[in-house]
Amino acid sequence: MNQLFKNLCLTNLKTNQLKSIHTSSSALAWSKTENIPKRFLRHNKKIYPPQSPDEEPRPAFVCHQKTNIKYSPDKLWYIASFVRGMTVDEAVKQLSFVNKKGAIFVKEAILEAQELAVKEHNVEFRSNLWVAESFSGQGMVIKGIRRHARGRMGEVRYQFSHYFVRLEEGKPPADYYKINPLTPQEQLDNWLEQMRKRKIINSY
Repeated sequence: MNQLFKNLCLTNLKTNQLKSIHTSSSALAWSKTENIPKRFLRHNKKIYPPQSPDEEPRPAFVCHQKTNIKYSPDKLWYIASFVRGMTVDEAVKQLSFVNKKGAIFVKEAILEAQELAVKEHNVEFRSNLWVAESFSGQGMVIKGIRRHARGRMGEVRYQFSHYFVRLEEGKPPADYYKINPLTPQEQLDNWLEQMRKRKIINSY
């Protein structure tokens, strides 16, 4: 029994020592469930209260993600922002002509989200969807060693990225990024309100 306890302690000690080395198998052993973002997909399970008859119908939507893509998140951001505000059919058609590796992953994610919307979220027409949200995030980073001259070593980072997309039912807006401009009277009222909220420091 004592020998078994000593062996367990020795194994635990060796594992902790290995974790301090960033290229060891213990450091590179990552869990597929712990390192995947879960917050974005919770929007699919959200339950909204019933709407009144005179209220505008709430459009159906579906959130989908593609995790740990072997692609730089900075490069993926350009492709993710490219398809914002497009219809699903237009986004798939445009991505077919983008000669980048990340365009394949984005196209696959949009098609998967479209299929998910029809099967699980009661969307009647698969073409009646548009890209409401599309963005990328940092995934896991694996560190390695690269040999240099004169016996020196350098660190190399292998980056992975996550892609998130939200499809919404209906027609896309005419201008996705345009903010509704204020009238001259509204601008004047906002300016007056800001001036009235000013406060002199150390005053009562």
